[in-house]
Parts: sequence; C-alpha cells; structure tokens
Amino acid sequence: MTDIEIANSIKMQPITKIAKKIGLKKRNLICYGEYKAKINLQSGNLKRKGKLVLITAINPTTAGNGKTTVSIGLADALRMIGKKSCLALREPSLGPVFGMKGGATGGGYSQIVPMEDINLHFNGDFHAITSANNLLASLIDNHIFQGNELKIKKVVFKRCLDVNDRALRNVAVANNSKETERSEEFTITAASEIMSIMCIAENIDDLKIKLGNILVGYNQNEEPIFARDLKAENAMAILLKDALMPNLVQTLGGTPAIVHLGPFANIAHGCNSINATRIALDLADYCITEAGFGADLGAEKFIDFKCRLMNDRPDCVVLVATIPALKLHGGADKTELYKENTYAVESGLANLGAHINTIKNVYHLPLVITLNKYQSDTDAESEIVKNFALNMGCDFCINDVWAKGGEGAKTLAKLVVSKCEEKNSNFAFAYELEDSVQDKIQKLASKIYGTSKVKFTKEAEKSLKLIEKFGFEKLPIIVAKTQYSLSDNKDLLNAPKDFEILVRDLEIRSGAGFIVVLLGNMLLMPGLSKNPAAVNMTINSENKITGLF
Repeated sequence: MTDIEIANSIKMQPITKIAKKIGLKKRNLICYGEYKAKINLQSGNLKRKGKLVLITAINPTTAGNGKTTVSIGLADALRMIGKKSCLALREPSLGPVFGMKGGATGGGYSQIVPMEDINLHFNGDFHAITSANNLLASLIDNHIFQGNELKIKKVVFKRCLDVNDRALRNVAVANNSKETERSEEFTITAASEIMSIMCIAENIDDLKIKLGNILVGYNQNEEPIFARDLKAENAMAILLKDALMPNLVQTLGGTPAIVHLGPFANIAHGCNSINATRIALDLADYCITEAGFGADLGAEKFIDFKCRLMNDRPDCVVLVATIPALKLHGGADKTELYKENTYAVESGLANLGAHINTIKNVYHLPLVITLNKYQSDTDAESEIVKNFALNMGCDFCINDVWAKGGEGAKTLAKLVVSKCEEKNSNFAFAYELEDSVQDKIQKLASKIYGTSKVKFTKEAEKSLKLIEKFGFEKLPIIVAKTQYSLSDNKDLLNAPKDFEILVRDLEIRSGAGFIVVLLGNMLLMPGLSKNPAAVNMTINSENKITGLF
C-alpha cells in the first residue's frame, strides 16, 4: 500500500478527542474543521514537566533517513508502553513539497494526518509569514520613494516566497523608480527572518519587539535602520497573530501532534516553535521533537540556539541512520543500494561516528542509535551497525515504524525512557556567546565538521566589521551550508578530513537574534530539480490528489 492508501485506511479521531489526551479543553482550541485546530494557550504560563527527546540523524542522502517517520513512530510507541507522549514537529514548506522531496508528514504506518492539509497551506501560517515579510519590504521601498526621511541608502532586508525558484535569486526591484532601483535576492519563506522570529516569540508583545528589531538597512553614514524606525511592527503582528498559535493534529495511531512553523536547517535554524515545544513539554510526559537534516546542522542549532533561549536541554537524543544511506556514504553506487554490501556499510560508518561524537563528546547528552529498517537490509549489514554503535558506547536498536507504526518502535521507546532517567551533569554548548564570531565558526568547524581550516572572503570580512561595529558579535550563529556533507561541499560524503571551509558572507538577523553564516555556495532560495515532484501530481474531478506523497 502507498502512504496515502494507508492513511485513508485508518479513521481519524475528532481533534477535540485528541486534545483531551493531553489535557486540552475545547476552550483552548480554535478548530479548523473536524481534524485540525489552533492551540490558544500562552506557553509562558506553563512549566516543564515532561522529558525532551530530540530526534536527529546522520547526513542525509538521496536514499533518505526517515527522521520524521521515526519521530512519529516513537511517539506512538511511547503511548503503547503506557507513557503520555506528544509530538512537536515543523510544518512542511511548499518549496520542497513541489520540488524534490514531496510531502513531509512521515510515511507508511507512521504518519501525521490529515496529510493533504498539513502539506498544503496548513492553516495559513506560511502565507501569513510571507505576507508580513513582504509588507515590511514594501514599506521600506515606499519610505524611500516618498522622500526617504531616514536616509536609507542600502537595503538588506529581503522579500520571500514559499517556493523553490532559482530565478528569484537575483531580481531587479522597482527598476522604474530611481529612488528604489536596486538588485535584490528573494529568500524562501522557511529561511526568512520572520519565520525565525515566529519560532522564538513567546506572545504578541514579544513578537512586536522582535519584529521592530529587524535590521532593514543602513543610512548614508552606515548607521543601522530597523523596522521599528518605519513603525512597521504592529501591522506585521496583525498579519501574524493567528500564525503565532501552534497547530494540533494527530498521528495515525491517535497521538497528539503539535505541528508549528518550519525553518529549514540547512539555511535557517531548523526547529519548530518554542511555544509548541513548551506546550508539549507541559502537557505530556515525553515531548518528541526533531531538528532538520544531520546532527551537524539541525541538532547543533537546536542545542546551541533554541536550547539557550529555552534555558533547557534534551533529556535524550535519538540518532537515526539507514543501511542505504550508510552505503552511499561508504562509496556504493546509488543504483545498487538495495543489494548486500557489507564493505560499503562498514566504510560509511565514519559518518555515523562523526555524529555520535557530536552528541556524546561535544554536547555530552544521553544517546540512542536507531537503524530505520528497510526491507532490503540484511542481517549481516545490520549487525555491523549494531556492533559499531555498541563499541562506541551507545544503546542501539532497529526500528520498523514504516511497516508497523508504533509497534515497530517499542524497543526504541523503552531505551529512550531509560536514557531519559540518566543524570547528566556534563552538558555543554559547542561555543560560548562571549566568543567572537570567528571563534564560534572555528569551534563548530573543529568540533563538529572535522576541520581546522576556515577561510573568510573579503565580503565576509567586511560584514564581520559591521557586526562588531554595531555590537552584534555576541549573538549565536546559524550556519547555512549543504546538508549532504559535514563540509561545505555537497560532494564530500562520509567523514572528510583536512578540508577548507569558505565563509562567503555573514548576515545580521537582529530581530531573531542571530548571525547567519553563509558557507560555500549555499543560497537562501532553493531551485527545482530537473524532474520536480510537481509535474507528477494530479487532481481529479472529485478533488482526489495523487503524487503528493
């Protein structure tokens, strides 16, 4: 059966019934039909009572790792062994949905539903963010056109769209007006500063402060100009007021899933909203959340950025790997990933080892390794991974959540419960906020990526001077780099050593409170593949969609 056939074969429960499982009453919900709702609850009034479980992975490949699928299956499994669990996940972006990835709601018997609604427009959150972002962009250009009292000379704030479109990487803005004429780059909505701000804002007042703090440009004296100088924050907040509330849906197993916002981890900070995570932590015994891509990106940002803001840390980290992905890292031909190849599996373990080192020896967090089962896996291949994990001092199990849902993750659930009870007094961040921006980058490179060689372009050095000049050097950093490699080169798979990282530029995100570090040729607007998922989708006269998942 396909994912959509499996989803349609299981009857969804009313969202009010799902809400009751974590103590939410009808007055806490704003229902969007029978199966979706906004949670109208102030997370700032809540206190953490649950355990925080972070799902991460090795570097992704075209074979995939199934991190979201494992997250969903684990949440269902925890309920099956008598624990009160709740998911806290990101929303899908339309860019990847219609690009190479397709839908992002799990797979098999480990899915969140309703799938079509979550993958398409989901309660309007991304559209609200896009609108607020572009409202600010229009206010900037209008201010310049109408007389430019603030003497804006250079604009650094970018427009956004929730689409993969490489044509938007370099566009001419207002080329019919000398006052506003310039070249500009769009970002995808998931990488916009508004998305990041929404993920960390606690309430509407906090949101307005952060929106007002957005750096929009510089005047003729190279002094910074902020969104608050344009009096833009209230109008933007009006557009964002509903999107600030997390969304409640369910898994196929009937587990509550709070799905809210969706920054990418390769070009943004890769975590769902703090509000969603805090609500799940307060209402459930176990909050299962994920961070995008491998531990070098998503987990690093979850810990070094989000956990600092939350003043919290994971009680357990689950690191997901697959045999096909390990084979690709080990040099196997991508057309032969489903044939036994113990040599390639063993060679690819270097990538797994690098991520184990990050979680165990950089952050000092309790860790479980899980192999996401494929039908093509052989006992010999799985045994190699198991022995490697055990020799590295990690708990290990195989899960089969795609075929069995929560039933296929009961062993994983029991290991997670056990690891969450371990006392952890050695937790550390990868860098300190007092470090210089250069030192922060250097520490990530040496501790997590595996190199000591970091080079800055002239453009990056110029940006560093501005960061220091205006007092932003103590902000955390968000690295934008390829997800496919520990390096900044997507073709360097497995665990490369002695490579050079190129810092192309740095961008100030004063509203969200971080510095974006652009490595290599990473861009903030993805493009479509040669055969995008969109061209294989259909909808019939009865509104039945195929090809979305």
